[in-house]
Amino acid sequence: MVLVWFAASATGFLTGPMSVSPLEVLVTPFVDPSGRELWMAVLASIARVLVGGVLGGLIGLVLGYVAGMHRVAALGLAPTVHTVRQVALFAWIPLLTAWFGNGEGTKLVFTALSTFFPLFLATEQGVRQAPLPLIEAAQTLGLRPWTRIRKLYLPAALPSIYVGLQIAVLSAWIGTIGAEYAIGNGRGLGSYIASARDQFRMDIVIVGVLALASGGVALSAAVRFVTAKISPWSQEAL
Repeated sequence: MVLVWFAASATGFLTGPMSVSPLEVLVTPFVDPSGRELWMAVLASIARVLVGGVLGGLIGLVLGYVAGMHRVAALGLAPTVHTVRQVALFAWIPLLTAWFGNGEGTKLVFTALSTFFPLFLATEQGVRQAPLPLIEAAQTLGLRPWTRIRKLYLPAALPSIYVGLQIAVLSAWIGTIGAEYAIGNGRGLGSYIASARDQFRMDIVIVGVLALASGGVALSAAVRFVTAKISPWSQEAL
């Protein structure tokens, strides 16, 4: 595809202000003043993913554990979460901007929502999959609640949590870029692409899209690497 693209550009088959060659795209992040803003934009987006993702992930883990452990909490939380998650993620942007404005807070809340749903559902399901004989053994031994969490429920839920984490990281990355693109102000990869679109800079748009794809692959690989180091056996579930 790249060779066809290069040939079409070199022979003049592609013409007009929206046509760019692969070489232009390749050098834009290094030599073009506007293109060099890519690096700070990527760092800003990753920072939002880390802050908002950790916040939403922790809330999802805690509430998912509570819903998985206690029937009353499950009846109160799970139906609401399952209903709310049916709403398309980007449909929340008008409501969030009305509540939090067009600033940083909206982007972080949006990222937190992106990670909350996958980790809540994965944790709830994982805790419920704890083997019944081990639960009965823990009750017989009179293990303390924290010991049960650390020695029984958490190990039983880890494979499901790791799968949820893979989904959550990609959702957070795409959600962050989408929020930046829709809101448009401040630094970030989404704002970078939106600004290039408004300036009809197709080379910068393509650079931004490639960075978006590369960032998603890198984050997914980082999650797999970390989970492999923490619990190598969990990779069989992935």
